[in-house]
Amino acid sequence: MNGPQLKQRLSQERICCLPGIFDFISLKVADALGFDALYMTGYGTVASHLGLPDAGLATYSDMVGRVQGFCAATRTPIVCDGDTGYGGLLNVDHTVRGYEKAGAAAIQLEDQEFPKKCGHTPGRRVIPVEDMAAKVRVASEARSQIDSMLIIARTDARTSLGLDEALRRGERYLQAGADILFIESPETEKELETIGRTFAGVPLVVNNVEGGRTPILAPQQLQEMGFAMAIYPSLGFLAAGHALREAYQNLQDRAAFRTPKGSPALHDFQDFSLLMGFQRVWDFDRRQAERDEPR
Repeated sequence: MNGPQLKQRLSQERICCLPGIFDFISLKVADALGFDALYMTGYGTVASHLGLPDAGLATYSDMVGRVQGFCAATRTPIVCDGDTGYGGLLNVDHTVRGYEKAGAAAIQLEDQEFPKKCGHTPGRRVIPVEDMAAKVRVASEARSQIDSMLIIARTDARTSLGLDEALRRGERYLQAGADILFIESPETEKELETIGRTFAGVPLVVNNVEGGRTPILAPQQLQEMGFAMAIYPSLGFLAAGHALREAYQNLQDRAAFRTPKGSPALHDFQDFSLLMGFQRVWDFDRRQAERDEPR
């Protein structure tokens, strides 16, 4: 149960920075670095698992399967994207129960219309505030225990309805039972300051998307503004995409990596094998071979 662990971490003064994980390689790399928590990005997970845009095309089954796999592969708490809850109130209840059983430390639910879209892309529309408040209430009640999995309520109202409406919605979602508040896509430092000031003492999420709508500030500055959690959902898959393009382009241009000079940086194969867990395989094979030796 990672919810209480995450809650205790968020109660500390130091901001919690969560790298976005989107497949098992990114999970293993981030986990080995010792982060306090990880963020399962919907954009990256849908892209890596289905090869599709994050536009409401992934189903509950698609996502909960990834949640279960990711959480089983690490003891680090994972904050997991639950989109809109995949339907109405009964769907939200089912989604929260499923994510909790799968091991999520927190589930993020948003107030977009279905089909949803990535928070830093155009065309997002939000449902009525009371409809989302009902979803938050159902989500809070669906947990087996109050802190077994934290509920993050996200509003996308800023882009289409303005910051004041986003703040009003945030207050309503807290009243409905949200543990953490996520005002998506503020567009200036002043707006970030306003969010922090308005919800002083409330655990707040800030979304840092390279090339997105929100200015990316230093963690210390975000902490001083009042944010407890900074997520970096796109950092991993943008870095991986760039590195893969360079490596594959180099292969296409050179037909091989035989010349060290000018070749892209590569992870050491032995170290990477250890990261993926091959040591256990080698140890297992050695023990079995020893048992099979004639006596």
